[in-house]
Amino acid sequence: MKSWLFHGTGKEMTYEDVPEPKAGPGEVVVKVKAAGLCHSDVSALDDEGWMGFFWNIPHTLGHENAGVITEVGEGVEGGWKVGDRVGLSPTFADGDAIGYGNWEGGYGPYVRATNENLVKLPEDVSFEMGAMATDAGLTAYHAMVAVGGCKKGMKVGVIGLGGLGYIGARVAVLLGAEVYAAEISDKRDALAEEIGLAGVAASIEEFKDKGLELIVDYAGFGTTTTGALEALAEFGTLVQVGMGKLEFPINTYPIIIKQLQIKGSKSGTKEDLAALYDLMATGKLNPPMELIKPEDIKVGLDRLREGGLAARLVAVYED
Repeated sequence: MKSWLFHGTGKEMTYEDVPEPKAGPGEVVVKVKAAGLCHSDVSALDDEGWMGFFWNIPHTLGHENAGVITEVGEGVEGGWKVGDRVGLSPTFADGDAIGYGNWEGGYGPYVRATNENLVKLPEDVSFEMGAMATDAGLTAYHAMVAVGGCKKGMKVGVIGLGGLGYIGARVAVLLGAEVYAAEISDKRDALAEEIGLAGVAASIEEFKDKGLELIVDYAGFGTTTTGALEALAEFGTLVQVGMGKLEFPINTYPIIIKQLQIKGSKSGTKEDLAALYDLMATGKLNPPMELIKPEDIKVGLDRLREGGLAARLVAVYED
């Protein structure tokens, strides 16, 4: 089978023949039907700091995957069988992840996984949507619901309506929250109507009079974080997801005076992914996607690096 191989930071990916994986004890093999492209893989290609996540070089990237189980190894828990449609929650309890460490990723037609990763993909959810949900969707949902505690009637702010923010905002709307968003793109009005927002502006501080109980910052550019602290109501919570800028001075005054909470959030759990799939199965959560061919994954990552994409790129594998 042909896979896209990562040879290290600063080196070109290559499209090469590699052996098909076999299911060891406690493992399954999944035929990849769709693999989402993520900016984390661009970071691995460009930033030497990511090399610590890769123990075997060359390595097949790709941590957003959905497909069909084709082989079940001895001792697999969960009652999984050949033919099951699954999405793969990428992380393991030991900190490893599909597409990193000891686990080859989905920029190739087959991947190994375990019960830790497997989540049933409903028939009403496409493989493309299922793959995109395993990282962008999972991270967005976990921050909004599991960490932020979003629920019906809550007044919520969202910063950034890109891949994660779009999903997080739409999830909050579907749960019955009153949602306001900050987005610098000139497409923000169209996005507001599509998502069902109560309001949208270039800065979340425009909504400081709305009594926002929760703000999730999916951008993380420093100024967005400080703006969230200014906009939150008393006893409000900021959930930080975006890592656009890792260091930035903030004003501690609103944290103290308004007794605010700041929480960090990354990735999510199998339970989060299953709940997200249930929402997607209703047909009311349809984040924008652009479908590409597996042989175009390298070009797709180059496009991610350049920025400005309006939809999540997903590679689709034909039978």
